[in-house]
Amino acid sequence: MQSVRYRLVLAICLIPALLYVVIFQGGALATRSYMNEASLQASSALRLAVSALSGHLSRYEPLPALIADHDGIKDLVAHPNDNSLREAANLYLKEINTLLESSDIYVMTMDGSTIAASNYEEPTSFVGQNFSYRPYFQEAAKGNQSRFYALGTTSLKRGYYFASPIFVENNITGVIVFKVDIDSIETSWRGGEYKIFVSDPEGIIFMTGSPEWLYSSILPLNAERLQRTQASRRYAEAVLKPLPIKRDSLEEHQLMTISTAAGREYLVLSQYMPEADWTVNVLMETASVRAQARTTIVAVVLFLCLAGLALAIFLQRRARLEERMRMQLEARNELERRVEERTADLALVNQRIEEEIAERRLTEQELRKTQADLIQAGKLAGLGQMSAALSHELNQPLAAAKTYADSAAMLIDLERVGEARDNVRRISGLIDRMASISRHLRNFARKPNEKLRPVALDAAMADTLEIVAARLKAADADLEIDLSDTPMVKAGSVRLQQVLVNIITNAADAVEGLADRRIHVSAEHLDSKVILTIRDHGPGVPAAIAERIFDPFFTTKGVGKGLGLGLSISYNIVKDFGGSLSVTNHAEGGAVFRIELEAATVAQEAAE
Repeated sequence: MQSVRYRLVLAICLIPALLYVVIFQGGALATRSYMNEASLQASSALRLAVSALSGHLSRYEPLPALIADHDGIKDLVAHPNDNSLREAANLYLKEINTLLESSDIYVMTMDGSTIAASNYEEPTSFVGQNFSYRPYFQEAAKGNQSRFYALGTTSLKRGYYFASPIFVENNITGVIVFKVDIDSIETSWRGGEYKIFVSDPEGIIFMTGSPEWLYSSILPLNAERLQRTQASRRYAEAVLKPLPIKRDSLEEHQLMTISTAAGREYLVLSQYMPEADWTVNVLMETASVRAQARTTIVAVVLFLCLAGLALAIFLQRRARLEERMRMQLEARNELERRVEERTADLALVNQRIEEEIAERRLTEQELRKTQADLIQAGKLAGLGQMSAALSHELNQPLAAAKTYADSAAMLIDLERVGEARDNVRRISGLIDRMASISRHLRNFARKPNEKLRPVALDAAMADTLEIVAARLKAADADLEIDLSDTPMVKAGSVRLQQVLVNIITNAADAVEGLADRRIHVSAEHLDSKVILTIRDHGPGVPAAIAERIFDPFFTTKGVGKGLGLGLSISYNIVKDFGGSLSVTNHAEGGAVFRIELEAATVAQEAAE
């Protein structure tokens, strides 16, 4: 009995020491373990955020250099006071900006003055503004590709800037700048499990899913940092303020407590993006991590207490073996039940963590597969568009050649050799025309290399009639032409014929089977422009499709009767000529296609 009491006293003395070790040392171990798991989860979110930012910016990085090589842009920086060049550049930049879904595109001379911009029509237009103080301009003016992020001083919109020098005869004559909107990525960070923000080298937060942190600094705002920031006017007139934080660490893990967030503690993971000179930070609350650690410690302490109780019962069993046997059995069963419950809870938590990791890995695999599918789809779309366009442009000359060939055979049978020879000559001309079309056909999103020259409208119309004569006859259409006293236009002969063939053929399709099958072609000279009008007496263009009529592969014809490429190709050809193509409905019925081209000057005609 004395031995039992001695052991009981010894056990009671050892219990506090054991609890101290479990609570403090075990608590630190459990916290470190759960913190490692939380760090793995947060690192996945950090990789996804960095990947999204890098992918968004890499789409636009090569574009400034490509547009800087545009002839219109080079001509503008060489002659910045030419209003016509400036107007053309403004329209071109606006169209490219809309197509690429960027924020702004603008061109600056070497003194930093903006001479053309995609937002030239807006109240916050950059035209006339001077941005020579921006680092992206200073770097590009030295001949380098540059990048910069800032709050716009004119638009007051944040963005990422790509700048490229404009070379003319190996001399830097200007700078072109792309501004990319980053609000869409920032919006996706709001309301998530993690708090994400991006800071600059001075520690100022300029992208965050928590708006109250915007333009706050996680580093001390000393005079040197403020001077560097103000020199580049990176944040315009925005008020910079320090973010009240307290930093701490748990072994290799960095911790941060933010006073404005109700004193919450966060696990911080950061990754520097050298190409953008950003630091992406992911914050994860540690409250759940510490709660898990406390739960584990409570479970262990409870287990030890129960084990101590079992030991005490065991030590007293010898003295009261018979009367305590039943109590020992009940206590043991209760202990096993509680241990099983705690073990099951821990197993469930581990299973959920493993499932979440597996789900994140599957998401990354699906993202890589989607990217590969998009690249392959883009290749197939480009190949399909080129082959369809070539087929569409050659069908009409082939149909005309077939008609002449059949006619020539009949004339030979009738021994009208002279007329048959003339048909053969026409077939040869059509074959030459098809060869010329195949040489000049390019993707209509790019500017062709064909040199524009003076072209006589009556000669182009005469060649066009050779191609469309069979279609007009089949539709029983009456073509009325009035091109008297019209000067020559600045265009490409073969491609102008392509435009006329496409529009007149569409007009024949529109009037076929109607009572009034007239098609009017007329031209007038207005200042330096020649307006060519083609009107039919068909049903006209419905308002619902007027905005889409020039889109590639858009057609209202039945299956197998059209590819929807004719008007799209014609629109881009006329645009390459420096003109415009539009369609309206006539007040008395029918569609009116209006082609506006530049009139060829006397000097140009003489040079040709």
